[in-house]
Amino acid sequence: MKDKTIYFIDVTNRDGVQTSRLGLAKLQKTIINLMLDDMGITQSEFGFPTTKHELNYLNGNLELVKRKVITRTKLSGWMRAIAEDVELSFNNVPELKNCNLSQSTSEQMLNGKYQGKKTFDDILGMTGEAVRCAVSKGAEIIGVNAEDASRSDLDFLIKYAKVAQKNGAQRFRYCDTLGYEDPKTTYDRIYKIARETGMSIETHFHNDLGMAVACSVMGAKAAIDAGVDAYINTAINGMGERAGNADLVSCLLAILKSAGFKNEYHIDPNIDLSKAWQLAKYTAYAFGVPIPINQPAVGDNAFAHESGIHADGALKDRRNYELYDYEELGRGEPEIIETGRMITTGEYGGIKGFRNVYNNLEIEFKDEHEARNILELARYANVHTQKPLTTSELRFIYYYPDIAAKVMTVSPYYEPMGAIKERVDAQVLTKPHKIV
Repeated sequence: MKDKTIYFIDVTNRDGVQTSRLGLAKLQKTIINLMLDDMGITQSEFGFPTTKHELNYLNGNLELVKRKVITRTKLSGWMRAIAEDVELSFNNVPELKNCNLSQSTSEQMLNGKYQGKKTFDDILGMTGEAVRCAVSKGAEIIGVNAEDASRSDLDFLIKYAKVAQKNGAQRFRYCDTLGYEDPKTTYDRIYKIARETGMSIETHFHNDLGMAVACSVMGAKAAIDAGVDAYINTAINGMGERAGNADLVSCLLAILKSAGFKNEYHIDPNIDLSKAWQLAKYTAYAFGVPIPINQPAVGDNAFAHESGIHADGALKDRRNYELYDYEELGRGEPEIIETGRMITTGEYGGIKGFRNVYNNLEIEFKDEHEARNILELARYANVHTQKPLTTSELRFIYYYPDIAAKVMTVSPYYEPMGAIKERVDAQVLTKPHKIV
């Protein structure tokens, strides 16, 4: 009998950070990876190995894997399914072991995005070559992504998956790029792909119609019912482009608590749901986006009752009006807010205040050199995040100062050529400039 365990790949650090007008500092992305690992999430798609400003962060996080700081969450990179991009990715990030290769598969994308310059045969050829390149680079887990899968021809998706599989890919990612699909259609299409290919399925749903969570869990159900492993792509607090991605905590609870999944399908046994609250709160702080008051499980009103009937019923027996317990999510501890004297540390902090902050964390410095070195890193971290540093960030800087320094280091790509080189070398302005 097929194991009915559903695994989770969080894409906050790849797709979530593509939220328009928002983003995360590399230190914040690192803390999220550490928190995902602490929670036991199966995999984190942690960034773009072809993007220059990501490289120190990516290599630094893989150093955390090497040092056995990140032990349970596999880190995977995203790249286009083009052999040159795969080659570049593994050259840029030599310790990379897991990757997802993405290619557009719908007629709309071929005509509207590629402007008719690519054919379906071109897509198959490029993807096969990219997968072979990843295999040659020693990739251990290779997934292929079908962008706009929900609007793609089903027979072509099966052909696309089989080509990738033949060349060495193990997983097929079904991407509902526009949030177009409904749960019933999702189930039917993914079931057929899984049955025809025998490949593990990743579901990747956007929330444009408000159905990302429902489609994600139904897609996972379809994969398992068809006899293959199922992986759900999520983002913490549902972050992501436009209306966002499937929310991590909502998907977990849908499998654990809903009528059709409870006790029949299971989440990765490594996952500790009690870490959900802390992860959601940190991610909201890092993005600067408050958790909606009515957000499932982690919103301020998720366990709030005001109606007389509801309040009376909840007080008599919480199961009258609560489907699950707040303690399961790590909620229930009072949040203490300092209303008197507060000493913080930041980019202009001094050594005395800095020592006070770390004393409150019960961290003592061995000597003055250590204290002042960590102080400088904390200053840089505050410049880097432009937010007051959290206890998790301060602890990380103390215990892994070299990696903290690495992930916060971004060297701008600047190799002037052509017209810009001539202008800079001549030190002349081709037009009157007005910056303000």
